[in-house]
Amino acid sequence: MRKQLLRIGLCLSFLYTFQSHANVTPADQFFANLSKLCGKAYAGTISIDTPATGAFADQALVMHVRECTDTTIKIPFHVGDDRSRTWVIEKTLTGLSLKHDHRHRDGSEDDLTQYGGVVTAAGWPTVQSFPADRFTVELFIEQAIPQSIDNTWQLFLYPEVFTYRLIRPAREFRVDFDLTNPIEAPPAPWGFED
Repeated sequence: MRKQLLRIGLCLSFLYTFQSHANVTPADQFFANLSKLCGKAYAGTISIDTPATGAFADQALVMHVRECTDTTIKIPFHVGDDRSRTWVIEKTLTGLSLKHDHRHRDGSEDDLTQYGGVVTAAGWPTVQSFPADRFTVELFIEQAIPQSIDNTWQLFLYPEVFTYRLIRPAREFRVDFDLTNPIEAPPAPWGFED
């Protein structure tokens, strides 16, 4: 009887462990790995800008994994002295969402803010894709930038590099951040406290 109870206990333990690991999604793994960078800042370089806009040319590019909770990660993206951009990654019932929080110097929200997307596929622990969501499509139409309604944002997280990528027909923009060399954290983004 004692051997039977021991076997039953071991089987239940195995099933519980298997079920716990089976419930961890690629989005959960991506979020957990990104959370490990919390508090750190990294320099970036533009690796693709097609067609070239020159908007960020000769500017220091810095990402700062600044705020992390169990459900949200906020990553300010500084372009030179411009501290208006923050990427907000949140857990959802179906995976992850990515929003772009854009602020003015006084902290007020820009007219073009909170746009982004929600994952529509499982993705991988290293790559998540965010096609433009309904709010974003409506905002882009309202703001007279219909060419952006087909935007998909992608985040790549590998041991040595973090990549932010925007793609749509006839447009690709990609910034790679060197995770092997953390740098000094920049000041708080506009609209947030130090």
